[in-house]
Amino acid sequence: MRYHYEPPKIYLSMYGEIYMCDHPVYSQCTLYKIGEKGLAVIQQRYDPATKRTWWSEIDHCITDDLYLREGFKEYFDKYAKEPVNDIYPTVTLRQIMWALKMKPVKREVWETAFDHTPI
Repeated sequence: MRYHYEPPKIYLSMYGEIYMCDHPVYSQCTLYKIGEKGLAVIQQRYDPATKRTWWSEIDHCITDDLYLREGFKEYFDKYAKEPVNDIYPTVTLRQIMWALKMKPVKREVWETAFDHTPI
């Protein structure tokens, strides 16, 4: 039995786009946009050589699984808004996977977390 999200061997990323902005936490994210409203999703990264972490776009293999998941549209409608100063409401990958009742990506020891509200 799988306890964590396992990326498919073959995937096509059709939903979500890489979006660059001047957010205080990240400089690029995966943006889901419907009409004028959008929701940014970020995932934490780690460089073992420098032991540095940062937030950026989510893995391409997950973008379609999130968008096509039952409940995504309701979650999007609840949190998505029009941008303010080119910044959209933001959630972490773990927050949206938890809300959509998806198996989470494997948690690493270096990960940090935000509370359960949008960033």
